[in-house]
Amino acid sequence: MNYFAHGIRFVDRPCFLAGTALPDWLSLIDRRIRLRARNVAPFSDDTGSPEAEIAAGVLQHLEDDAWFHKTAAFAVASARLTVHLRQALAADDGHRPAFLGHILTEMLLDAILIERYPARLAGYYEALGQLDAGFVEELVSRMARRPIHRLKLLIPRFVGERFLADYADSERLLFRLNQIMQRVGLSPLPGGFESTLEEARDIVGCHAAGLFPELLADISLPS
Repeated sequence: MNYFAHGIRFVDRPCFLAGTALPDWLSLIDRRIRLRARNVAPFSDDTGSPEAEIAAGVLQHLEDDAWFHKTAAFAVASARLTVHLRQALAADDGHRPAFLGHILTEMLLDAILIERYPARLAGYYEALGQLDAGFVEELVSRMARRPIHRLKLLIPRFVGERFLADYADSERLLFRLNQIMQRVGLSPLPGGFESTLEEARDIVGCHAAGLFPELLADISLPS
């Protein structure tokens, strides 16, 4: 799952919502940093305190990913995308279609959810804008059992940039994908790749209900 799929149900709980984003925020700072459930769980004590809410959100993220990546829908969608991307890219260009198939499944699911529940995206950023980023960084340092730096700078930048909205437009999505490619040391995707991304949207759309069952059930998420 990506940011919005993790957080869409929790926009009324800013600290919990922050916890659902934290593992991915940390990967932007240092991909070697991991929040382990055994280290986070002692902070989630059901008191409703900011510390407990953030920790519970982290545990929700870990639980979501454990479930999501085992679903048949994810296996099929990411495999179909991998084949689609392998056909669109030269075999020896180092783009790693399997890597792209994985992350595009998650990003395009976010795009589907954002299109269906646009008010929730506004609420998502509004909630995260309420955070004390310095407090979050200090708490995460304790949960990770090592000093964490730059998180208090990243959080307001994440809120201000609002890049999740870019997933709806294939040109902007390509820009965001190439930022990821640069971060992981892969060559950029070529110009004109937008048509491939449009076809990828259709692939993920076919599996959206399996990737996010609440979408099919239309649970109480206001548009």
